[in-house]
Amino acid sequence: MPTRPLDTSTPAPIDTSRPFGAHLRMNWWKPLVIVALLPVAMVLLQIVFYYVAAMIEGRDDPLTNEMTPLTLLANNLSVAVTGLLAVSFVARLAEVPWRSLLSSSRRLDSRRWRVYSGSSTLLVAAGVALVALVAPADTGWTGFGITSTTGALLLVIVLTTPLQAAGEELIFRGTMLPAIASWVPATRWALLTGLVGSSLVFALIHGSADPWLLGYFTVVGVCTGLMAVLSRGLEAPIAFHVCNNVVVTLLNSLFADGGTSAYERSVGAGGPSYLILAAVNLAVVGLVWLYERGWYRPGSWTDMSS
Repeated sequence: MPTRPLDTSTPAPIDTSRPFGAHLRMNWWKPLVIVALLPVAMVLLQIVFYYVAAMIEGRDDPLTNEMTPLTLLANNLSVAVTGLLAVSFVARLAEVPWRSLLSSSRRLDSRRWRVYSGSSTLLVAAGVALVALVAPADTGWTGFGITSTTGALLLVIVLTTPLQAAGEELIFRGTMLPAIASWVPATRWALLTGLVGSSLVFALIHGSADPWLLGYFTVVGVCTGLMAVLSRGLEAPIAFHVCNNVVVTLLNSLFADGGTSAYERSVGAGGPSYLILAAVNLAVVGLVWLYERGWYRPGSWTDMSS
C-alpha cells in the first residue's frame, strides 16, 4: 500500500490566516535576538547622537533631560534611524518582505492616514486642554513666550518629531509585536503575549522610575498595539503617535516662557492627570474599532478591505 511522503517543508514565514501582529512565523531564537538587540541599538544610537549634539553646543552633560533644539533633534533622528534599521533587520531575519511589517493582507491606505490623523489631533488636543484645566501644575508650563529658541524648537518639532514617532511604531508595533507573538501557536494568546511583551519593553525603554509614567507608557504601548491589530497595519498607531507627540511638544515649547522644557521622568513626575491622557488613548482605540467595522465613517465611505 503506497504511503504519503512526510512533508518536511518549512512553513511560510507569513501566515495570512492570522491577524496583523501575529502573522509572522520564525524560529524560536529569532524573536530573542530582536527583543534583545533593538532596544540596545536604540539606546546606543541615542547616546551617540546626544554626544554629537553636546559637542556642537559645548555642553558638559551630553545626557541632559533639557530639550534644547539640538538635543531634541538628536533624540528624534536617533529613534527614526533605529526604526528604519529595525524594519530592514527584521525583514531579513524573518525572511519576509519589509512591507509585511507595515500592514498585513492589504495595502497601506492614505485614507486611513487622513482619518486617524485628524481624529487623533482633536482627541489629543482635548485631552491636553483638560489636563491644563483640572491640573495645570502637571503640564510643566511656565508661561507663553516666543524667542529664537522657541522658533528653533518649533522647526525641529514640525520636521522631525513625526519621524521619531513613526520610528517608535516601526520598532515596537511593526517588528517587536509580531516577533514576540510568533512564539505562541494559538492566535489569541499570541496577540496577548505580543501586546503585553512589546508594551512592557516600550515602557521600560522610556526610562521612567515613576509608577504613573511607567503605567501610562504601558497603556500607550497596549493601545497603539491594539490599533495596529484592529486595522491590520501601522497607519492608525503611527498617525496617533505622531499627532500626540507633535501636539504635546509644540505646546510644551510654546509655554516654556521662551526657553526650553525638560523631560522629567523621575519618581513624582507623574500623577493622576495621566489617567486623562490614558483615556485619550482608549478613545482612539475605540474610534479605530468603529471605523474598521464601518460603523463610523465620515461621509459615505467604501469598503476598506482592499
